[in-house]
Amino acid sequence: MIMVQDFGELKDGSNTLCEVNGKNEEMLMDINVEKLSTKDKKSYYQQTKEMAILLLEGKLKISWSGKEKLIERKSVFDEDPWCLHVSKETEVTLEVLEESEVIVQCTENANKFEDKLYSPQDCQSDIFGEGVWHDTARRVVRTVFDYRNAPYSNMVMGEVITYPGKWSSYPPHHHPQPEVYYYKFNKPQGFGLCLVGEDAYKIKDHNFVTIKGGLVHPQTAAPGYAMYYCWMIRHLKNNPWTDRIDDPNHTWLWDENVKIWPDK
Repeated sequence: MIMVQDFGELKDGSNTLCEVNGKNEEMLMDINVEKLSTKDKKSYYQQTKEMAILLLEGKLKISWSGKEKLIERKSVFDEDPWCLHVSKETEVTLEVLEESEVIVQCTENANKFEDKLYSPQDCQSDIFGEGVWHDTARRVVRTVFDYRNAPYSNMVMGEVITYPGKWSSYPPHHHPQPEVYYYKFNKPQGFGLCLVGEDAYKIKDHNFVTIKGGLVHPQTAAPGYAMYYCWMIRHLKNNPWTDRIDDPNHTWLWDENVKIWPDK
């Protein structure tokens, strides 16, 4: 099975990564990247599924449950995200003011919960890998929502910026829950590498990867190119994702006084 797939150029409208009852169904989520043109108006509604709508780039008015908000994002690399998270039976409408790209993530959830619009100030942004391993895995990790701040949800959504020439999702780790990455580069010719289990894949702009539970998935960006990915996890019944499980072959890297060659 090919785990990395290439959209090439996004088509106008919906670009499907996975479907609960269709393409890549083992991910247990519906995920689409929407390419929207100026003056487009599009509504989204799920009868039995929760839904998260993440603005990647563009400017639009988002309306839901009698509320509305003008949101704008010029760069996934330089700006934290806007994301609306709603429960089932909630209609969301997007009125596009400038060409936009958004991700729509959905999954089954019987819970009704309070809608939440995450602003850039609401999203937790951390620097991981700083000061260790000669900073070779220094990266930005943004968590929009997870089990910590949204225990009523069956999903997790976040973002990672991998610095040029460095690694992320490192040391290699896995978890039982399925996960999907959607990639963007700061230059169209940018590229990186993704390991899924024992297999390596070249990653380009607008690629995505579907990761089955139990497979390690470290990433790296080629020198000169910053790599973005949106990471989306589906909790399992009675087994939510709360943390990573590091590959024991590489846990020595966490030793407090670890030395990396050429240090002795």
